[in-house]
Amino acid sequence: MNPRQQLIEQLKLQIRSLPQSPGVYQFFDVENRIIYIGKAKNLKKRVASYFNKESSTSGKLRVLVSKIHRIEFMVVDTELDALLLENNLIKKYQPRYNILLKDDKTFPWICIKNEPFPRIFPTRNLINDGSEYFGPYASGTMMKTVLDLVRQLYPIRSCKLPLNEQKIASGKFKVCLDYHIGKCLGPCIGEQSETEYLEGIQEIRNIIKGDIVSLISNLKGRMMNYAREMEFEKAQHLKERLDVLTSYRSKSLVVNPKIHNVDVFSFVIEQESSFVNFLKVINGAIVQTHTIELKKRLDETNVELLEIAIAELYSRFGSHAKEIILPFKIELSFPDAKITIPKKGDKKQLLDLSTRNGRFYQLERQKRKDLVDPNRHSNRILQQLKEDLRMNILPEHIECFDNSNFQGDYPVAAMVLFKNAKPYKKGYRHYNIKTVIGSDDFHSMEEIIYRRYKRLLDEKEALPQLIVVDGGKGQLSAAVRSLEKLNLRGKISIIGIAKKLEEIYFPNDSLPLYINKKSESLKLIQQLRDEAHRFGITHHRNKRNKGTLKTELTEINGIGKQTANLLLQEFGSVIKIKDLELEFLTAKIGQAKAELVFNYFHKKQ
Repeated sequence: MNPRQQLIEQLKLQIRSLPQSPGVYQFFDVENRIIYIGKAKNLKKRVASYFNKESSTSGKLRVLVSKIHRIEFMVVDTELDALLLENNLIKKYQPRYNILLKDDKTFPWICIKNEPFPRIFPTRNLINDGSEYFGPYASGTMMKTVLDLVRQLYPIRSCKLPLNEQKIASGKFKVCLDYHIGKCLGPCIGEQSETEYLEGIQEIRNIIKGDIVSLISNLKGRMMNYAREMEFEKAQHLKERLDVLTSYRSKSLVVNPKIHNVDVFSFVIEQESSFVNFLKVINGAIVQTHTIELKKRLDETNVELLEIAIAELYSRFGSHAKEIILPFKIELSFPDAKITIPKKGDKKQLLDLSTRNGRFYQLERQKRKDLVDPNRHSNRILQQLKEDLRMNILPEHIECFDNSNFQGDYPVAAMVLFKNAKPYKKGYRHYNIKTVIGSDDFHSMEEIIYRRYKRLLDEKEALPQLIVVDGGKGQLSAAVRSLEKLNLRGKISIIGIAKKLEEIYFPNDSLPLYINKKSESLKLIQQLRDEAHRFGITHHRNKRNKGTLKTELTEINGIGKQTANLLLQEFGSVIKIKDLELEFLTAKIGQAKAELVFNYFHKKQ
């Protein structure tokens, strides 16, 4: 295999570990230059398509793929976000294989003009006059939807009249058509106060920012106050607004253009490594992103690791940001930059986005390692399980047991087998309980554990390193009794898992173990338990369905399958039917058959 083929295989390996999320991908050549930037609704599928033989019919595409030396990506929340980011990056780097932008067309914004009785309108030009700008909107339809909602809810002026108190008081202005059709309340002739107008503008800000929930809560409170004061017209008007807002729940994409020349650093830690993601923000738009991995050599603190990462990224990219957003305080100082540790707002959203990208990079690296060494993932989980359960050997062979019955009838059990942390379905077993009558989970567990391992010993088959019992201390104690009878106590590790709080019980220990809910070892135990339950329920359902056709009832001369089904559906179980008076049976199946059933059970007694 030549070097280029080896590189292609490595790139394909990376692609297999990409997230199936919206985002932007960048292709680099051998000289580390960006040669192509693209957006994707699904990063994994889109990037993989470049390396499919079917998609390589285009000569230009084959040339592009032949020059790819490295792939980087960044995840975002939506496909529209990906479109915006792609646009910003293409403008900044102008990659060779991207379509050239023939005009410098920008995305539209919504402007709240800095003036008395502010107007609200769409624009593509940001003017530094104190006005507020919301956007950019990658879709004109999306922006129009927001503006239509605003105009439907709030009668705001569309005219360009230079309103102020003196000119309004002098009667200089006349109302326009909007006033007559109810789209404006006439602030130009003093029929709407500036205070009332600005209250509506504040509510519009909340809608544009996507803060619909708090606005709805505020409007509900005001509506109830009007209702209590018998001002039903005003209350009805607010109710109409609430109905519209309740149906409009989509949050528009908003970036704050005032966030300019800002660097964002997030920090993600795992057991072996730490990851620092870097975002460069210019005029509210992300223009650069990169993630690096740091491995501890000594006992470096998180602060020290973040400082090392910042120094490395600054030397690599030569940034001169005026503000640096960080997840926590560091000791390193920046004479020309302000350090911010945001708790909420647009800057906190940027930090959260950076953190998500750091986590995706971490997952991608982990998946790539697992693909190279398929057993690495399972070995890591089993090693963690071994440590959590304080075992001496790696539990490569695990068996899990579950009991099932229906109101005391049809008691069955199931055993599932996992090898190297993965289901081994050839080893699954169903059991019909033979020695236990009725609903007795403890003795049922004791029976199946004994039968399972008595057979393995007789046939000289391999024993598991770990047994998992679905249940608490009672089921666990019953299972241990069987192991003692077979002289296997202490030779096989055994635990019970209680369902309510996911407690892990050990033999002769009344205090349970609580494994971290996010731990991979607990997830493996839960998977074992759930798989045993699923496998057991399937067998139990089949047995119950057959049991409704063939039960003790059908052994009575003169009673067929249909009558047996009818009785079981009505009364639930054979045990309950045995205790019924003759008159109840007669009401359900008639005098003759009722006497057959009644006499059969009472003669047996």
